[in-house]
Amino acid sequence: MNGYERIQAALHGERPDKTPVMLHSFMMAAREHNVTMEQYRNDPKLIAECFIASADKYHLDGILVDIDTATLAGAVGVRVDFPLDDPARTTIGNVNRLEDYIRLKPARVENYKYIQIWLEAVRLLKEYYKNEMYIRGNCDQAPFSLASMMRGMQNWMLDLMIGEEEQLRGLLEYCTDASTQFIQLMVQTGCDMVSNGDSPAGPELISPEMYVKYALPYEKKLVDAAHHTGVAYALHICGNTDVILDHMLLTGADAYDLDYKTDITKIVNTFHNRVTLIGNLDPSGVLALGTTASVKEKTLELLSLYKNSPRFILNSGCAIPPTTPSENLKMMIDTARNS
Repeated sequence: MNGYERIQAALHGERPDKTPVMLHSFMMAAREHNVTMEQYRNDPKLIAECFIASADKYHLDGILVDIDTATLAGAVGVRVDFPLDDPARTTIGNVNRLEDYIRLKPARVENYKYIQIWLEAVRLLKEYYKNEMYIRGNCDQAPFSLASMMRGMQNWMLDLMIGEEEQLRGLLEYCTDASTQFIQLMVQTGCDMVSNGDSPAGPELISPEMYVKYALPYEKKLVDAAHHTGVAYALHICGNTDVILDHMLLTGADAYDLDYKTDITKIVNTFHNRVTLIGNLDPSGVLALGTTASVKEKTLELLSLYKNSPRFILNSGCAIPPTTPSENLKMMIDTARNS
């Protein structure tokens, strides 16, 4: 099997010949290619080169193409800061009052420079690998997360408590349109999977009831949009998602990219042979700061829990820090390959 075939097998509940590996490693890929984040985010050819070099070095099965968590926000008018050697980040929202969403210009995300760079990088990678490597084009923020950037996190949390229902849903629909546009554009690159992150929708910030009411319906719309085009979909939420795992299944996503903070036993019991887990080693405490021995130990623990299910793709629980020792990453992958 090649990488594409391994990941396809895991997504369809079929046993691959080896554990498939697809890493959230864009910062490390850039660092190891001696490229700053400023250079990386501005050149699609350089982005592709970073991932190709990383895939060759670590013998990956899939590539998760990511740039930052602020691109879609920038495309809808949120102010973005661009550090030299860190991913871009939002600084202040662009919707001062919740009711101001009705004054927003219709989203046209294809006009934003960094959206086009992201799309071109994915297209180049798909063109290079064809069906040898599985290419996942991340599409930045899901609607709830994007709304939190447009309002600013503090304001958005207050909105959820005291805001008018019609206005909350109005802004979420606006964000859903923007997120869907990115997915539709990404699909045109030929990628094999699209995905979004919706970390502010996790239980560490809002209740499960609020997740069901204000995040899940809009996540499901993104999944439906991807499936309508025939492309697989993965959803990522940071933090401990124990209490919403059952709800997350209702989105209909093909795979869930979950944080190491979520109880792996609960993930296995909830997902098992229904959907695929992408994850979920601790990227900081284990991969970046651990020893090769601890990396091997934690990888074996994870693999043993999934030994009776083929629906598993090895990854970290979130983005891998750029300072992660190469030998730790190699140990994780070698352990999976030889187990």
